[in-house]
Amino acid sequence: MLPTLTALQAALDRGETTSVDLTRAALARIADPDGEGARTFTAVWAEQALAAARTSDTLRAAGQARSPLEGLPVSIKDLFDVAGHVTRAGSRIREHAAPAARHAEPVRRLARAGAVLVGHTNMTEFAFSGLGLNPHYGTPSSPWDRARRRIPGGSSSGAGVSVADGMAVAALGTDTGGSIRIPSAFCGLTGFKPTAARVPAAGAFPLATSLDSVGPLAASVTCCAILDGILAGDEARRLPAAPPPARLRLAVTDTLVLDGADDTVRGTFGAAVARLRAAGIAIDTLEIPEFQELAHINRKGGLVCAEAYAVHRDLLDGQIERYDPRVSSRILRGRDIDAADYIELHARRARWIAAVEARLQGYDALLLPTVPVIAPTIESLQASDEAYFAANGLILRNPTLINFLDGCALSLPCHAPGEAPVGLMVAGPAHADARILDAGLAIERILGAR
Repeated sequence: MLPTLTALQAALDRGETTSVDLTRAALARIADPDGEGARTFTAVWAEQALAAARTSDTLRAAGQARSPLEGLPVSIKDLFDVAGHVTRAGSRIREHAAPAARHAEPVRRLARAGAVLVGHTNMTEFAFSGLGLNPHYGTPSSPWDRARRRIPGGSSSGAGVSVADGMAVAALGTDTGGSIRIPSAFCGLTGFKPTAARVPAAGAFPLATSLDSVGPLAASVTCCAILDGILAGDEARRLPAAPPPARLRLAVTDTLVLDGADDTVRGTFGAAVARLRAAGIAIDTLEIPEFQELAHINRKGGLVCAEAYAVHRDLLDGQIERYDPRVSSRILRGRDIDAADYIELHARRARWIAAVEARLQGYDALLLPTVPVIAPTIESLQASDEAYFAANGLILRNPTLINFLDGCALSLPCHAPGEAPVGLMVAGPAHADARILDAGLAIERILGAR
């Protein structure tokens, strides 16, 4: 099992380890030639990290730990500005850009809380895919079934692998259509996509500003809650408290979310729901027909293509040949979305959100598989565009429902040890963050008691 933030803080407080020791261990794993470090990180800041770790140890010795993150190695997705370093956003186009003058706001908050920043993690180019493949910097493999090299999930691919392989204790990621939750599901981690407005994205290279969310990948629900409090500037907020099972009312749906699911996900998700029911949680089955409508609403490319094209249109005019063609082809769909289409998308989204929120009223959370399939192999998706885009659409489908809802969601592991990683999504509407974390903690305790 991966160490939690609270367990590591306790070990630091007892003098059983130091921030320098933890940081050196993380850097050694990154540098291991037999590991995934070279594909997981696009930049490693070893000297800077060790200097921060030494400072942290000095402060702790003086009784001045700044937060529950004090002295712990954290990785940063390579679309967040880090002062003095180039933000590549997973692209060769930006590798010679000017170094950032200052930290992105989420990075600044982590550093102020005492995090040791170890490096920029690899990602899908410009965050535009749920698979995690990157033809420019390589693709790290999921920690499960390394012999067959399965995808890590994207776009925060390096973020997930960095935590799963002990190259960081936690990771900073983004989620526009599942990019925190998908790698969490495929790497056996817990990830939290907060309500988008909760964490400022200033200093992060955008994908789609209407949908972009900033959040953590870590070892547990409590870890994610600690990190979310720091990222949202809400450190004083209480940690999640697990309600008694009998007080929880959850929902599942037969609409869309299990369509195309493989036997492993279908069986693992069903077994998890059965365990929750057996523990005393009331779980109702809902019809949510609005979920079936989303593909039609987004048939021209949706908000993500429209807003991504607005960001990239000048670059595409002069440097399209330097893009991953599987990324540029999706961005270019936004070229055909006119102003009237875009205005109508926002209006339809508002109506869609209101309808889904009405169906979820009275429930603590909605449960669904984070991803309907286990991680496919990297080789199988590199083989053809048809395979790539079919897998990408299926893998993004369930998480995207919650982004369009402007909601919040956890993905936490629900598989048995040794089995293929499967994520259970615990989701709710906007500003239900605390409730989702509370429910997630209760679910984590039930499913973890194997």
